[in-house]
Amino acid sequence: MNTDAENQEAPLPDIKKIKVYKIRWLILGIFVMFSASNALQWIQYSIITSTITKYYNISATWVNWTSMIFMCLYIPFIFPGSYLLDRLGLRNAIIIGTFGTCAGSWIKLCSVDPSRFWVGFLGQSIVALSQVFILSLPARLAAVWFGPSQVSSACSIGVFGNQLGVAVGFLLPTMMVDGTRSTELITKDLFSMFLCVAILTSVILILVLIFFKDAPPTPPSYAQAQQDEQIDFVKSLKNLILNRSYMFLLLAYGINVGIFYAISTLLEQIILKYYPNGTEDSGRIGLVIVLAGMVGSVCCGIVLDKYHRFKETTLAVYAFSLIGMVVYTFTISEGIIVVYLVSAFLGFFMTGLLPVGFELAAELTYPEPEGTSSGLLNAASQVFGIAFTSLYSVILENVNEVWANATMCVMLLIGTILTAFIGKDMRRQAAHLEK
Repeated sequence: MNTDAENQEAPLPDIKKIKVYKIRWLILGIFVMFSASNALQWIQYSIITSTITKYYNISATWVNWTSMIFMCLYIPFIFPGSYLLDRLGLRNAIIIGTFGTCAGSWIKLCSVDPSRFWVGFLGQSIVALSQVFILSLPARLAAVWFGPSQVSSACSIGVFGNQLGVAVGFLLPTMMVDGTRSTELITKDLFSMFLCVAILTSVILILVLIFFKDAPPTPPSYAQAQQDEQIDFVKSLKNLILNRSYMFLLLAYGINVGIFYAISTLLEQIILKYYPNGTEDSGRIGLVIVLAGMVGSVCCGIVLDKYHRFKETTLAVYAFSLIGMVVYTFTISEGIIVVYLVSAFLGFFMTGLLPVGFELAAELTYPEPEGTSSGLLNAASQVFGIAFTSLYSVILENVNEVWANATMCVMLLIGTILTAFIGKDMRRQAAHLEK
């Protein structure tokens, strides 16, 4: 039996205090640029593996590690990163992340010499560590600044920034660095590329310091107003782990994104097996995958805002990712045009799942902080990314690419089954309706 005191513990927020502000679009735009400037460096070395191995006289494994270092550092540091996000707020977390991305970019500029790969790897590691303050933020930023009718779209636009960066990371190195030229000219190409990125990150750091704000004066939704109290971080983690539907999502999401990481990291090596002169094509195919995923992300965000069918949308997108991977596996040898078309289909759904997963996690785990639930999803992605990249590489080298891709198809089938077991307890939607 409830007492009067218990009934007064969680009063409903005052309707006059619920408001959205126009500046939210500027805040979101700055975050998109920041996220893109970090993400474009993830695949910067791997997409021109053949050039980097020749220039620095290193193995392809070391080049693969320039990508995997993003995954390795994220796993142990996401927990202190999520804790700092909850304690310091959005603005301070963004400043730390932007500063780290900028510093790492300038360090890489000093690596342009065949004997200084270790300097570039150091800079890459600092950029990778800064990712802790990026990947889990779209859902948090959307919830803090946007109302219930725009929160999913805002989250998808936030994820769009990461995908935009990955797209540029696929394209820019293949355009700016010509691996067929002499060592001296490759040095100039690498210097120009690293300098452009360093200047870009510096400009974004200035924009963050001047314009980025922590939170609006008043909350944009009832759910956010009810959530605007300090939540114990350890207790929040425990609640997430005990949430069965969230754990199913954690595994399924990790599998999907981990496979995307593996395919992206080894894309040039796969394409060159079928198309020996396909270095530039590998960059363009990666670009197609990500651009299609950006369209998929925005479309999924609009669908979620309109219909609020979070579990059903997630399951449908996941199933089509599986179909896309199966088609990709058995058509990669059918001509480069076919590879472009199938890659677009695969990218639309595989990377389109990113904001859908964040939003479903926020629904399933409310009122736990979105940064924590998203952070754990990303941590799972990094774990699976390392495992699948290593597994994919071993099968690719010792068996063939068909078996490597087929293994990923089996993993996606498991992820689809796990997604089907996710419940329909949409807690945040219920909170929006409590007025």
